[in-house]
Amino acid sequence: MAFPFAARSAEATVTPPDEPRARSRMWRWIVVLLVVGVLHWIAAQWVERHRATLNPSDDEHVPVQVALLKPERIERNPAAVPPATRKPAASKPREHVLTAMQSAERAAMQAASAASDAAASAAAANAMPASSASSASSASGASASASANATAPQPVPGAKFSVPPSGDLQYDTFYNGVRNQPGTIHWTSSGERYEMVVSVPLPFVGTFVYSSHGRIDAFGLAPEQYVEKRGHRAEDISIFNRADRKIAFTRTPATLPLPDGAQDRFSMVMQLASLVRGDPTAYKPGVTRQFFVVDSDSGENWPVETIGDETIRTAQGYLETRHFKRLPRREGDQRRIDVWLAPSLGWLPARIVQTEPNGTQFELVWRGKLNADNGAGTDSPDGSANTSPSAAPAAAPEPAPPSPVDSTAPDDTSGNIKP
Repeated sequence: MAFPFAARSAEATVTPPDEPRARSRMWRWIVVLLVVGVLHWIAAQWVERHRATLNPSDDEHVPVQVALLKPERIERNPAAVPPATRKPAASKPREHVLTAMQSAERAAMQAASAASDAAASAAAANAMPASSASSASSASGASASASANATAPQPVPGAKFSVPPSGDLQYDTFYNGVRNQPGTIHWTSSGERYEMVVSVPLPFVGTFVYSSHGRIDAFGLAPEQYVEKRGHRAEDISIFNRADRKIAFTRTPATLPLPDGAQDRFSMVMQLASLVRGDPTAYKPGVTRQFFVVDSDSGENWPVETIGDETIRTAQGYLETRHFKRLPRREGDQRRIDVWLAPSLGWLPARIVQTEPNGTQFELVWRGKLNADNGAGTDSPDGSANTSPSAAPAAAPEPAPPSPVDSTAPDDTSGNIKP
């Protein structure tokens, strides 16, 4: 049996929804969505401002090309032989300025000519009377001296070239403006050989290491081996066989002819630094130098243009630099490389930026020296910078054999920084 009061209480519990409360809940969700959108916008603006502090270059401004410089021999001044009674000054640094030597054929011809002249003088002296033997001997000595002077190496004009001082540099690394772990550039040169190891960590991919080593010849840096390694993948090695004048690769069975002055992707940066350090006034805005650059499976010409002097911001403050940009290598080439060389660092790179066709950027910005080397072109003890090409660094001792380093470079499909 149902009681009336029970039915009334049940009806009272079932009430229609409160419309004002539903509207309030809807507005709260709208406010939450607006707040989330505003926060995302603020984060995007912060990232954009963070990238702007690193002085991105003006992509629209490209100076008019005024000169095209191709690979050429570097200038060589013959070393003077000091007198036996005079000791060379031990404290005077040896300048890392290299130039072209005379060809072996020409030197052999001059030596043969000198020997022929000496033999003719000796025969004439034997045929002369004793009274004239003394004068003949004197003439023969003068002739031999003149021949010796003629065979001495003579200055050969060429490009000024001064190798930057050795040092281990540390760099802040950025991927699309977001800071990652620091990278390093290890650079050593003894005046006869060089070694360069670049280590760049990338998020979610691992550390890429690029390794280049070789000699210094009449055209500047002469790589013997260039190594790339991508994470745990196998190494890609480019071998510069100068005996056969061929370039071989482990990545492909194809070979290339080895032209004079050929570089790999990272020795090119130091070759440019050495040329600029040797004659800074020659690299004015618009001047373009051409390099033949070898990759892990190919080679091509790189036109590198001087943009001009710029001030960049680093973790150590502001640096005066000279900006260089690689021009498109072919029609439709949208990959770009920019390099800033700093005279206060001995013209070593202060900033390197690579921009991919899709807009992705990889960046290295100098943050300090891991192993200070107070050579010429570096900061002097009084704080002033010595950038004179004539004040070259003292010759560094031959470096000890480096421990094996994984040389890596990404490919074109995942986070690549391949020029």
